[in-house]
Amino acid sequence: MIKKYWKQGVAIALTVLVGISLSSCNPAQFKTSAAQTPLVLSILSDPKTFNYALSEESPNIFGYTYEGLVTENPLTGEVEPVLAESWEISKNGLQIIFTLKENLRWSDGQPLTVDDVVFTYNDIYFNEKIPSSTADVLRIGESRAFPTVRKLDDRRVEFTIVEPFAPFLRAAGLAILPAHALRESVETLDREGNPVFLSTWGINTPPEEIVVNGPYKLATYRPSERVFFEKNPYYWRNPQPYIERISWEVVESQDTGVVQFLSGILDSISVRPEDFSLLKKQEERNNFKILYELEPAPGITFMTFNLNKGRLEDSNRPVVDPIKSRWFNSLKFRQAIAYATDRETMIENTFQGLGRPINSHISVQSPYYLTPEEGLKVYDYNAEKARQLLQEDGFTYNNQGQLLDSKGNRVRFTLITNAGNKIREAMGAQIKQNLSQIGIQVDFQPLAWNAVITKLSDSLDWEALIIGFGGGTEPHWSSNLWLPDGRLHMFNQPRQVGQTPLVGREVSDWERRLGNLYIQASQEIDEAKRKELYAETQRITQEYLPVIQLVNQLSMTAVRNRVKGVEYSSLGGAFWNIYELQLEE
Repeated sequence: MIKKYWKQGVAIALTVLVGISLSSCNPAQFKTSAAQTPLVLSILSDPKTFNYALSEESPNIFGYTYEGLVTENPLTGEVEPVLAESWEISKNGLQIIFTLKENLRWSDGQPLTVDDVVFTYNDIYFNEKIPSSTADVLRIGESRAFPTVRKLDDRRVEFTIVEPFAPFLRAAGLAILPAHALRESVETLDREGNPVFLSTWGINTPPEEIVVNGPYKLATYRPSERVFFEKNPYYWRNPQPYIERISWEVVESQDTGVVQFLSGILDSISVRPEDFSLLKKQEERNNFKILYELEPAPGITFMTFNLNKGRLEDSNRPVVDPIKSRWFNSLKFRQAIAYATDRETMIENTFQGLGRPINSHISVQSPYYLTPEEGLKVYDYNAEKARQLLQEDGFTYNNQGQLLDSKGNRVRFTLITNAGNKIREAMGAQIKQNLSQIGIQVDFQPLAWNAVITKLSDSLDWEALIIGFGGGTEPHWSSNLWLPDGRLHMFNQPRQVGQTPLVGREVSDWERRLGNLYIQASQEIDEAKRKELYAETQRITQEYLPVIQLVNQLSMTAVRNRVKGVEYSSLGGAFWNIYELQLEE
């Protein structure tokens, strides 16, 4: 999954199961010694970087290792202080003054100060030479200007904007990074004139060199084996976290993850629908509970085509074969694909009934979510409608029932997703079968996650893709997917600093309209007007289909009973409050 920009975890209709609240636990019952067994979790693939500002993917370590000035409570939706002790918002809403907590420290014992806050925003997030997706969500309004961040005194820092910005306070949830450890790498340029920071804190960096402020710091990393965390002794909530060590086991197969969980190796796994019945029967015998809510997991899962019409400047190679590009950029072609995708069968077979069709790019947990009853277009399965649209668009069928374009080319394309994600692999296999019914040949190729990311962000060498994108209550944090110049605008990806430029990239009118609506919504303080702006964005995405929404499973996680203090939510998952969880003796 692509990166989220605030601290949130990841992850049926019976009862909502929650763990014992911390207030009911006696800390004397739990281990606190250095010999404490670790909390053991799993990830499907290795992290790609240990540099927060450069991360654009999941899994990543940063939910455990960094905090910002504030965070959003996933149970209440309220903004709560973290590194900040308090804040004061001006009457016109254009200034926020944050006061830091006293005696904050980094994991190496150095003081965490207002200077770190100013450095993080001005020197990293706002630095044009550092290609970070974070910058997209911090640009304000039509001017695309950044906030002004300045030190007032030893504990107070002021953020100022020149025009209203609705998510202003929540923008302070981004991680604060250590100036004393990173300033030199930002200011030093390599032979090509780029900050050395761009190659700083990669996965080959010794863990002891990585300075953090969150509840955990990196202890060891063994590629393809595990990421090991240990308690940060200088964490501001000390004596929290109570769990002293966490191990992320790299388990590239979800089937293997289930086996390891049932054998007692793992303390938690995300529950796939296909595993629900098996795991449910094993709850009491194997001392765990399946935690879930009655709504789909936040975010979206979708299929998208590469709509980029550009050419790479150095080789003059088209990003997409021009023949296929004409198909992909045809609205009726994309609508036909949407109608030909049988999501109800996908729910029944792949999700075992434990999924919901997704029709909006905004999460159902958001107050801005638009329902079909409110006028959102829905593409229910209709193969005949799909064939009709294709024929209206100049496509024909030969004697073998194969779809041909107006120039006699057989319609065939490659669909990729990340290997090891069995749900997406099953969805891809069904889409291949569905589209064969309307004469289209799909070559389905699951690839390693890092290979998918490279195609999306570097080579741009892909045709169609199944992927997910995180979501939550605030739509603006996904704006870098929808803004035409956004770093995660994957269906028509612009080039970034240091990459081979594109020639001939086009941005459609609806694409610009969508980006403008996101800018307007970020400026609008009136909630009713803001909701209507986001409603229009949802109507546009469903009309023009830059992404074809698929299915999300219900949010479900299995957690071993020895983990105490879990307060599960679909937004935060099981470990959003990791600092206060405890392990039973």
